[in-house]
Amino acid sequence: MPAGKIHDRITLGATPAVMAITFIGTGSVRLTLLMAIAFGFSGLMFGPDLDIHSCQYKRWGWLRWVWLPYRHFIPHRSPLSHGFLIGTILRLLYLGSWLLLASAGIGTVLILLQKLNLQGINWLIPRQWLERHRWELLTIFVGLEAGAMAHSVSDWGGSWLKKS
Repeated sequence: MPAGKIHDRITLGATPAVMAITFIGTGSVRLTLLMAIAFGFSGLMFGPDLDIHSCQYKRWGWLRWVWLPYRHFIPHRSPLSHGFLIGTILRLLYLGSWLLLASAGIGTVLILLQKLNLQGINWLIPRQWLERHRWELLTIFVGLEAGAMAHSVSDWGGSWLKKS
């Protein structure tokens, strides 16, 4: 299992290849940049090692407390943290839950202060935005998953080499 600094080198070293593959596949500079940013963010801050006191965890700075329940409930190197698709999806749902909770709190305060009127909100706008940006969102998800898989594959390879 590689150390955190090795994972960082893998992420930074693989980013140009990820960018080249994305640009060749899409022909889009915008999608290529989104993929590179998501890949880098996943490899450096949003990857599988958020379940332990790792470099990824420490990089969240004063916000790292958000990951304490995740660290408590997710076993290290389990399919829930290091698994294909499930790890990234679970981390997105987990972080999304915190964002939803914060939004609900802010919304409640604004309603109580009479600064927000729910009847004046056009609820179709978020749906239209999601439909309009589906390729960008898919690209970001693939970048997050690719960054996580670069981490997990290097862990699995390191473990396999130690056993050999």
